[in-house]
Amino acid sequence: MFNNDIQKWVRNLAAQIIRPLANLGISPNTFTLIGLFLSVITAIVLGKGLFITGGLMVLFTGIFDLFDGATARLRNKATTFGAFFDSTLDRYSEAIILGGLLFYALLTPTMQDHLWFTDHVQLWMIALIYISIVGSLMVSYTKARAEGLNIECKTGLLARPERVVILAAGLLFGLTMWALLILAIFSNITAIERMYAVYRATQAIDKQHVETMSSQQSISIDSNTPTPTPEEMH
Repeated sequence: MFNNDIQKWVRNLAAQIIRPLANLGISPNTFTLIGLFLSVITAIVLGKGLFITGGLMVLFTGIFDLFDGATARLRNKATTFGAFFDSTLDRYSEAIILGGLLFYALLTPTMQDHLWFTDHVQLWMIALIYISIVGSLMVSYTKARAEGLNIECKTGLLARPERVVILAAGLLFGLTMWALLILAIFSNITAIERMYAVYRATQAIDKQHVETMSSQQSISIDSNTPTPTPEEMH
């Protein structure tokens, strides 16, 4: 959803913010671990029903998540394991934060939301959180699995930055249920979009492979065909 210009601007901003700390020698993986710790604190805050504070922390944690990559680029410390480590802990962080909301929902059977369109708010919240967790994990998994097949897969509406902004905005403005509804629907739509994109890409790859194999078989048949002798030609 966020275009490349916005993403580039945010990365540059993160680089400027993190530059003084990067010079202290803190490793990118340390920032990744701190981000996970912040996610746990955020989940505890949300579990207590402090949604405005939690919304601010969701936003801060999302911004902090950029620091490990920015540090790696500034110090030329980017590694394959670092990218894997960051991506893996991002999945934990997102699930932990939503888990904090789930904990709150489970302990608040009488919760009410006058901006929600129906009763049984607790059941709706539990269901939407569960579906959102599944959707967010599938968005990341489809991308990772596609890259394992050497297919770039960045399409879709809700990557992690968009999900962070939507959840934070919902918590800050008293629209938590609506934010969860958007996450539940569009994170899964994003996963489906990515599956379709990979399907299209693999169809093209398979077609090219079949054409190559057919061409090779044709050449092989031609090379194995015996050349007629002059007597056979007459």
